[in-house]
Amino acid sequence: MSQSMKPAAAPAPNALAQRPMSPAAGVGVPARPQQTAPMVGDRRTLTVGKGISVQGTLSDCERLVVEGTVESEMLNAAELSIGATGVFRGEVQVEDAEIGGLFDGTLTARGNLVIRATGKVNGIARCKRLTVEDGGQLTGRMEMLTEGSMPTSPAAPAPSRPAPVV
Repeated sequence: MSQSMKPAAAPAPNALAQRPMSPAAGVGVPARPQQTAPMVGDRRTLTVGKGISVQGTLSDCERLVVEGTVESEMLNAAELSIGATGVFRGEVQVEDAEIGGLFDGTLTARGNLVIRATGKVNGIARCKRLTVEDGGQLTGRMEMLTEGSMPTSPAAPAPSRPAPVV
């Protein structure tokens, strides 16, 4: 009995484009998940990992996550999150801040400021709403913001008293 071999027919040009590409079975690489809706975490996020130090001006960052060390003159962002191993020195204006490590400088949170049990804030802290967990520390000056006192630019130093005229 004789069998003739026919060449396999090539798939239609659009057939490949319609099939999702995934690695061959047994390769051990998971397929990339398909995202159907935008996630809340789609903000422009900068993460400074543990053991990493950054110094300078940060801009165009909506969310800053600090696990290492950051020294910045001014940061305007929507959210600041300092982990238990994180250190931030400088001045920031954010919507919300969560401090689990060390913040040293001037912090203005136009919304919520949360100081975790492992968190420590040194310097000036301004916020609309404050939460301090048991063990959290705040050393320095605390100012509660109201609708009329919301800063729109970096805070100016407090005016000094004029010396009495003799």
